[in-house]
Amino acid sequence: MWHHPISCIALLAVCLGFVGQISAQSAAREKRPNLVVIMADDMGYECLGCNGSTTYKTPRLDALAGQGTRFLHCHSQPICTPSRVQIMTGIYNNRNYLRFGLLDPRATTFGHVLKKAGYATCIVGKWQLRGGFEAPEHFGFDEYCLWQLTRRPGRYVNPGLEVNGRQVDYRDGEYGPDIVSDYLCDFIERNRKGPFLAYYPMMLPHWPFEPTPDSPDYDKKSAGKKGVGQMKYFADMVAHTDKIVGKIADKLDALGIRENTMLLFTGDNGTYTGITSMLGDVAVRGGKGSTRDNGTHVPLIASWPGTLPAGKLSDALIDFSDVLPTLAELAGAEVPAELDVDGQSFAPLLQGRPFAGRQWIYCWYERNGRRGRESQHIRNRLHKLYADGRFYNVAKDFGEQRPLNPRKLSEELRPVHARLKAELDKKVAVTEEATRILKARSPGARKQKTAGKRSKGSRGRP
Repeated sequence: MWHHPISCIALLAVCLGFVGQISAQSAAREKRPNLVVIMADDMGYECLGCNGSTTYKTPRLDALAGQGTRFLHCHSQPICTPSRVQIMTGIYNNRNYLRFGLLDPRATTFGHVLKKAGYATCIVGKWQLRGGFEAPEHFGFDEYCLWQLTRRPGRYVNPGLEVNGRQVDYRDGEYGPDIVSDYLCDFIERNRKGPFLAYYPMMLPHWPFEPTPDSPDYDKKSAGKKGVGQMKYFADMVAHTDKIVGKIADKLDALGIRENTMLLFTGDNGTYTGITSMLGDVAVRGGKGSTRDNGTHVPLIASWPGTLPAGKLSDALIDFSDVLPTLAELAGAEVPAELDVDGQSFAPLLQGRPFAGRQWIYCWYERNGRRGRESQHIRNRLHKLYADGRFYNVAKDFGEQRPLNPRKLSEELRPVHARLKAELDKKVAVTEEATRILKARSPGARKQKTAGKRSKGSRGRP
């Protein structure tokens, strides 16, 4: 069959154009996303309007949830340092938690993993992990603007911060959370060509509860002392948390990089124990420091316009060990096998791919790292089993007041209990081995070993 040459050329042009379009789409998909991780301080699941709170207004977070995915079953550790260690390392506390206020200097963090993969990295907000001025860089961050790195001055009105190796004190009524979030926005602007990792463990809304710059009685001269400790300001601080998250999202929009940025928002543990909030018509007392659900159940929102479908609700079971492998997969970064992370990536869920999800999550908790005094439990969405044998249906018994008798379980519950017990027994065995290793590494053990060697040597002397 004869073809007109012009028709062939036109057809070739169409084909080449189509191939070019496919190539451009593939390149866009393959472009590594920017990653923003924001973690509020002492802000449980019940504090967000999109989760059903009737006590607080969180319009910016609610909007992010409406544009992305809101998770129903995300669990942190019960208190700040354990959560910070777990989220940064992807490893359960039973294997790497030393003591409160400390990140093991030997630890590898998502800062390391992303930086090695070519990401610019920045951390702002609350540190509380020791290590001195060099610590953030040691753990993989190029830049920082932090509170509680080398000292512990005030964090809100007229704060004392550490900024890239310098102590900076503010005296003109500046507000700490605004300063650090402004620094993060500046980092994002300077690195807008990407890829970058912006990690923001917030100071808000942790006690002391004080007026924010949006409170009617905010007083720059009083350094916040007028309202310290007053519970009524907690709602103001939640509102300011929401406002700052909105500010960061607005910066991404203004720079035109929102669709190439995956933003995660969560909380480091349950709400302060003196705070009672309404979740619908149910009163929820803050459970910070508790292994009950009000101490570990935290909000999790993922927003990634153009990639993550809007208005999605997920019942995936997530814990903080999952964050490192998730960030790594999204970035196309390699997680060294020797890290042996406990977490499982939920990146497929964020990219609209098939995602099986986890069947259980685990918790080892002892605030001060004292081995042998810890609480250990394993759970699925509905049931929780402790190492001491307590077994609860936490969906029906939120306060864990009515333990189920393992010998009197229904036919339906027996296999559930058996599966959880089998996995928990494995974790308890791992804990025992890790405890032996960590105790041998402790300064006390080294001193004892040295003293033993000296005493042996002295016995042979006249």
